[in-house]
Amino acid sequence: MNEVNTLIELINKKEKLAAMMAPSFPIVFSYPTIITMLKKLGFSYTVEVAVGAKKTNEQLLRLLKENPDARYITSPCPTVVRMIRKQMPQYEKYLSHGVDSPMMATAKIVIEKYPGYKPVFIGPCIVKKLEAIEDVPDLNILVITYTELKQILGHFNISEETNPDDKFDISETGLTRMYALDGGLSHSSGLTDQMQEGEIKIVSGTQNNIQAIKEFDTNPKIRLLDILNCPGGCIGGPGIISSLTPEGRKTKILEFFQRKSS
Repeated sequence: MNEVNTLIELINKKEKLAAMMAPSFPIVFSYPTIITMLKKLGFSYTVEVAVGAKKTNEQLLRLLKENPDARYITSPCPTVVRMIRKQMPQYEKYLSHGVDSPMMATAKIVIEKYPGYKPVFIGPCIVKKLEAIEDVPDLNILVITYTELKQILGHFNISEETNPDDKFDISETGLTRMYALDGGLSHSSGLTDQMQEGEIKIVSGTQNNIQAIKEFDTNPKIRLLDILNCPGGCIGGPGIISSLTPEGRKTKILEFFQRKSS
């Protein structure tokens, strides 16, 4: 897979492209500068993946309501999903099957609203590439990391310029803008308020996850395991190159959320 070359080729061919920016993007890029740069690069539309995350929450809430006695491991994180499928298949029954990841949900929105445009997910996660190819090939999503986007911007000599009128074509100003933080799903969906103490366990970081899954299996009081592979959540993804501390990264996410405007 060489998604960088693929995207460069698509841009050179002037293909119809729609960018889907993951909620962690403010750690790496300024807003609305990144929108201006994406437009100069050749993207016709830009969409916040926080919009799709809202759909993810709606689907999970519906699943919990329809199955009040069931227990689930959240499935937006493709690394966790693959670890369970391949290394811990006895726990696959707990995955929230039928709930789209935010990337999947956003791609469906793009395909519906912008027919003929290719959805390009831009985020911190390398394993999203496998999710796109293996789990939802019909959505035809191209996945690149923030680091790869910087390479492509450099290839086309796109400088940092800002048109203050530029903004997301589809935006979400609610709590799903903080989805990249560990516990982002539980907090943005309202589940932390709706469920009883001890019914939700929030965990992130590879070193913690295996034990958390085993604990979930043996502790029936835990109804939902909100789990992300990278430490601190998606803000710790390998597609992010930043000198910011984890706290500094959280601050960037919070500042963008507090803009309350697209």
